[in-house]
Amino acid sequence: QVQVVESGGGLVQAGGSLRLSCTASGLTFGAVAMAWFRQAPGKEREGISYISRTGGTTFYADSVKGRFTASRDIGTNTVYLQMNSLKPEDTAMYYCAAARDPVGRWWESDNYNYWGQGTQVTVSS
Repeated sequence: QVQVVESGGGLVQAGGSLRLSCTASGLTFGAVAMAWFRQAPGKEREGISYISRTGGTTFYADSVKGRFTASRDIGTNTVYLQMNSLKPEDTAMYYCAAARDPVGRWWESDNYNYWGQGTQVTVSS
């Protein structure tokens, strides 16, 4: 059974940092691409970061580019999202997702097969 579990969310002041973690089990971690999505109340789910199977390729949404960095540790089946210079508009539930197959439009949630339950990030002004 595949499990994807996020952690690391919390409350932080604007300008602060958080690091989210996502651990995947029940699958061959090195065979799946991973992505981070977020969803704020009343808004659609937004793809914000993608990291390839090897970690050699990353993509970011314009809204987080230059502030967020994705990485993965194959030894621990974990992907990370380092979030710096946080803004109130970054407040959302953050989700980790895994894709079995090659992903074209990485920002589209339909490309991903496995999802975590999410971790809440709240940025106060």
